[in-house]
Amino acid sequence: MCTKKWVMIAFIFQCQEEGHRARDCPNSAQTDNEGSSFGNSYSGRSRDSNDTNQKKCFKCNGEGHFARECPNEAQDDGNKKDFKKYGCFKCGEDGHLAKDCENPTQTGARVGENGEAKPAPVTYVPTELSEEELFDQGVSVGINFSAYQSAAVKVSSTDDSPNIHKKVESFSEANLRKLLLDNIAKAKYTTPTPVQKHTIPVIMSGRDLMACAQTGSGKTAAFLLPILHNILSNNIDCSLEDNQIRPTALILSPTRELAIQIFNEARKFANESIVRVCICYGSITFSSMKFLVLDEADRMIDMGFKPDVDKVVEHPTTPPKGERQTLMFSATFSVNIQQLAKNYLNDYVFVAVGIVGSANVDVKQTVLQVDKVSKREALVGFIKDQLEENKDEKILVFVETKRMADFIAVYLCTNEINATSIHGDRFQHQREEALSEFKSGKRNVLVATAVAARGLDIKGVGIVMNFDMPKDIDEYVHRIGRTGRVGNPGKAVSYFDLGMDGHLSEDLVKLLTDAGQEVPRLASSV
Repeated sequence: MCTKKWVMIAFIFQCQEEGHRARDCPNSAQTDNEGSSFGNSYSGRSRDSNDTNQKKCFKCNGEGHFARECPNEAQDDGNKKDFKKYGCFKCGEDGHLAKDCENPTQTGARVGENGEAKPAPVTYVPTELSEEELFDQGVSVGINFSAYQSAAVKVSSTDDSPNIHKKVESFSEANLRKLLLDNIAKAKYTTPTPVQKHTIPVIMSGRDLMACAQTGSGKTAAFLLPILHNILSNNIDCSLEDNQIRPTALILSPTRELAIQIFNEARKFANESIVRVCICYGSITFSSMKFLVLDEADRMIDMGFKPDVDKVVEHPTTPPKGERQTLMFSATFSVNIQQLAKNYLNDYVFVAVGIVGSANVDVKQTVLQVDKVSKREALVGFIKDQLEENKDEKILVFVETKRMADFIAVYLCTNEINATSIHGDRFQHQREEALSEFKSGKRNVLVATAVAARGLDIKGVGIVMNFDMPKDIDEYVHRIGRTGRVGNPGKAVSYFDLGMDGHLSEDLVKLLTDAGQEVPRLASSV
């Protein structure tokens, strides 16, 4: 009954007569435009309340046409914004609507007093991990950890010296300080990985080092533990000098996310010690630097950071090689990396664990032939099947472009899959928030470009998907290395389009064969 009354009132809004809608009313309003909008409950006046005989255009206040047909510029009556002067809400430019924008920006139409672009307000505030969270976020060793211990290791020296320190079989055998051993135990590290067994004694002896080992092999702890031991044992001071930061150890990494991860790992091992790990910026001098670490060195070269590394190494305050200890860690050992080692390292020891550049044998690799048109539908179906089996599954999806990362994340969300994205064009706080939500389990799926492909140690990633295949086989190895870490089994699924990815066929066949994986017909037939 109430609904019928409401509809009836709506129909007789303009002239109180029945048989037509208000917008089709041929008569002048009988309310003197003080409008009894829906039953005389509104007492405000319209803009043309003085004219009781003729409705006027709401854009120009002229007569004889509707606002949607108005040929004139809008008049600013002080009550309504002229949105034309604000331009497109995506790029701030005039002449088009936001939906037709071909040059969207991250700042939209937010502008400062002088018309400069102004970013959206930041709502994400990163929280520093508590002590409990620091020790809980690491990946626990898996059922295949003991088998990983049997990996072949090659150790050599540039001077062919037989005086290379013997490997250690336990952390206590490495003669690390008790505080470090306590934190190692608290982190549930029971046995050193092969790369740790061979590199920790070398670093503690003061030798330069070039180490190659597969992803997820414990390289970060391999250099952090001996560096912290040295700092604690020698009471090394790191004070300000002329308001300049003087770091004792400088660790360079290719991505911000990896830098934050190393920062938290260092905090964990330095817990309850006098050493304070900080992320510093501003004026800096390298005159007190005793350790220079290049982590994921091959990735830094691939991403074009060699000139930046050169600036640090050749900085006037940087001690020359021979007066500092330089440590390089990488998963591959290309010609470029060999040249880098020759330039930066002095009389160094080379340690290679397993087959350099090989895939992790703990990752079950599946390569499926899926054409470009069918990939999205296949992705949604696969992810939904996995989440039905395990609602807490973490799935990392790799794509080649930043735009595709956002598109696929949104596409998954529209298909009721909790996803987010991370790539180089997102603001830093957005990248950190996306990674945090994925790590915490708030998001099941993280769609990423290469920014997340190296070094990141995300607990609980069970599946890595290559929605787009990478351009080279080394990148493929690093991508699938985000799962199956420290002896845990993992799964990698790749969508292979012969027309687009055929250049990878030969290398992919060799990689799968070496890792004891099933070689698909699509690759072997090429």
